[in-house]
Amino acid sequence: MTTIRSAAEPFTPDDDVAEGAVPPLHVVGGRAEIDLPAAERAISDLLVALGRDPSSDHLADTPRRVAHAYSELLTPREFNLTTFPNDEGYDELVLARDIPVQSLCEHHMLPFQGVAHVGYLPGERILGLSKLARVVELFARDLQVQERLTKQVADWLQDQLAPKGVGVVIEAEHLCMSLRGVRAPGSRTVTSALHGMLRENAGSRQEFFALTGINA
Repeated sequence: MTTIRSAAEPFTPDDDVAEGAVPPLHVVGGRAEIDLPAAERAISDLLVALGRDPSSDHLADTPRRVAHAYSELLTPREFNLTTFPNDEGYDELVLARDIPVQSLCEHHMLPFQGVAHVGYLPGERILGLSKLARVVELFARDLQVQERLTKQVADWLQDQLAPKGVGVVIEAEHLCMSLRGVRAPGSRTVTSALHGMLRENAGSRQEFFALTGINA
């Protein structure tokens, strides 16, 4: 029986240390620290280049606000990845559906947002469901392209969890496509990445895509 978890349900907090758990893997972004004063100066210079006065009453605090906003968007939250033995030998698909995704397009530094569907076929260990959403956020809080983001989530879960298969689908609307250029609001880009049985076995692959709502 397939286990499906919707992002509409609350994810559990990081309290996974329990009997049967292995020591958690402490996960951080591993990126260079953001230089907030330098970012504020750069944003002030950008305002000047755009013909705006950063010293005006309305814009005086804008460089600080923008710098802190980008810092938040580009800094993943730390979490512990704890796995548990698959004592019951559960071998059906586990899928967390409609995980919210927000990231920044690295080409225009405009947001793209949507949902991710992340599933895996357990091997010897299982993962707390909330961690599937944490892994998505880990890679989403960066300057990204959707194709890379999708593959990073799938590759990371395959490497860290060693399941029989991993599947990731991301559906997102890109503001760089909605607000500028072709100006196609409502258009959504769909990307997928598969490993193991979800890539090699036609039946498993079809089940995964069917449960995500993607016709494949």
